[in-house]
Amino acid sequence: MTTTETDKKAPKQRSDIALQYLRPGKKLPHVWCPGCGIGVVMGAYIRALDKLGWDRDAVAMVSGIGCSSRMPVYMDFHSLHTAHGRALPFATGVKFNRPDMNVVVITGDGDALAIGGNHFIHACRRNINITTILINNSIYGMTGGQGSPATPSGDKSTTTPYGNSEKHFDPCTLATAAGASYVARASVHAVPQLEKLIKGGLAHDGFSLIEVIANCHTYYGRLNRLGDAVAMLRRYKEQSVTVAKARKMSPEELEGKIVLGMLHQDEKTEFCNEYQKVVELLKKKRGTNGN
Repeated sequence: MTTTETDKKAPKQRSDIALQYLRPGKKLPHVWCPGCGIGVVMGAYIRALDKLGWDRDAVAMVSGIGCSSRMPVYMDFHSLHTAHGRALPFATGVKFNRPDMNVVVITGDGDALAIGGNHFIHACRRNINITTILINNSIYGMTGGQGSPATPSGDKSTTTPYGNSEKHFDPCTLATAAGASYVARASVHAVPQLEKLIKGGLAHDGFSLIEVIANCHTYYGRLNRLGDAVAMLRRYKEQSVTVAKARKMSPEELEGKIVLGMLHQDEKTEFCNEYQKVVELLKKKRGTNGN
């Protein structure tokens, strides 16, 4: 049965399903600015996970530091709110000790690609079964609007007030080159696609990255005169093209475009499974069988 057929037969999801996944007793409102795209990602994540029917006790959410990394604080799952840039090492430890758990990392472009850049590369390389949702708002939001590795060249931040002289990372290209087996890009203006790609990443056996283009109108938008949240969402919609359409476009035509959809997917061995094979082989050689 295809995924589409399964979705058609599934019971209709309640419109207030997000309320069932919020952490009891957690005081709201949240820390995000009005109109921030991170809330859109959280809603899509909840709906995707709910459709998979996972037991929330079988889910561990791990984050570092930053606006996006506050997300696990608000949701009722096992959670680790760790050091800046270190979400993936903590998540690797959880997955390695409890391979049966579904481990999800919520991170931002500064958290994952600057301080955590080394960890990001090696998590991809190992193809460990962790789902990483990287919310890319092109700037460090919580710490004051500093430039991140995803701040586009020439754009302004509080640390590049005259324009960014550096080249910026493409997280999806980096993840694909490093060995991730599920790589997709979504945007907060295209919510159904965002939800679908997150659901696919959660169900994938291996390291999955879903980069989500999101608006930070408070810092990035204001410093670069991109308008309010609505104006930024409209801009993302105008700039976006599908993977299929992008394949027919020249490099010149793709300049300044945001390619959305499934960018890379393949099947390869998963890290925890491979390590367990080594353990079992050693047990067999020693004749202990773990006793």
